Amino acid sequence: MNQLRLDPLSGRWVAVSTDRIERGPAFSPREPAVLDPDAPCPFCPGNEDATPPALETYGAEGHWLVRVVPNRYPAFEGLQPFVVEHRGPVFTQAPASGIHEVLIFSPDHHLSLGSLDDHQTELVMMAIRDRVEEHQGTPGLRYSQVIVNYGREAGASQDHPHGQLLGIPFVPRELVDEQGSFSRFAGGCLLCTALASEERAGYRLVEGGEHAVTFAPYWSGTPYELLVVPRNHEAHLHRTPPTDLASVGLAVRNALASLRLVLGDIAYNVVFHSAPYRASAPYHWHVHVLPKLTTRAGFELGTGVYINVVAPERVAEELRDAIASSRPLAVEGHSSEGVAS
Repeated sequence: MNQLRLDPLSGRWVAVSTDRIERGPAFSPREPAVLDPDAPCPFCPGNEDATPPALETYGAEGHWLVRVVPNRYPAFEGLQPFVVEHRGPVFTQAPASGIHEVLIFSPDHHLSLGSLDDHQTELVMMAIRDRVEEHQGTPGLRYSQVIVNYGREAGASQDHPHGQLLGIPFVPRELVDEQGSFSRFAGGCLLCTALASEERAGYRLVEGGEHAVTFAPYWSGTPYELLVVPRNHEAHLHRTPPTDLASVGLAVRNALASLRLVLGDIAYNVVFHSAPYRASAPYHWHVHVLPKLTTRAGFELGTGVYINVVAPERVAEELRDAIASSRPLAVEGHSSEGVAS
């Protein structure tokens, strides 16, 4: 089956071309991310001196469970004003000021975001909320990007479970495009409508919880792409009620656990999209779960059109079947509720 499907969030077309999967094995396990396997892990307990002093710690005194530290190699740093300079007809620059932090999910080196227990997952979401609130109060910043890179192919340089939080002085193009899509959508909230439509159809639904819904979007541009959407309509992650925030974190954890059941230990990216701090235009915050299974080739790079070789309908069916066959699921040996109904 070959189809073009329009992504209403980005405004881009994607090609669903399932015949191409028949060319041969397409997916491979992740590669370890550690640059020097003999070097001590800077994120493990006992090695706290290997990172800058913690900005936040969560857990009993002397026994942290979640830790936030400045990134030693920041992409954005400092409080210089965002002043644009034109140095020629096509040369425009501005200071890369801002904040770049590392969020260490657990003291356990061998876990991942998809293998945390419920309490640990909720602590991670609390830390994300607290840091975004802190970023908002920093003069000159306009937007916070929360990301998880797992595996070398996904951009990770350390295997220890962690994410990154970046506070930046501008609103990136991806968010601008999404904001525009919400504003132009005539049927109310774009994602509230998508969520309701996917639940009615059922084909692409992976998990429908009380506070969050996970589905393989109709417009998936990459294999096994998932979208996690809170049921409560809220533009800003850091203004979300604690119960809803925790439930989204658990839904993301469950999504990653279900992907591991089907695909094994693969690399992935998790991207949190929340409205810019002071934005008042229509928006609904959400989380993209993006397994790193294929490489963007010349057509994708030249056109911006993704080719997806696995239909989202098949993805959702596989994940639902895997979840059903694995209940009760203990997430990698932890006493957790696992993948919920």
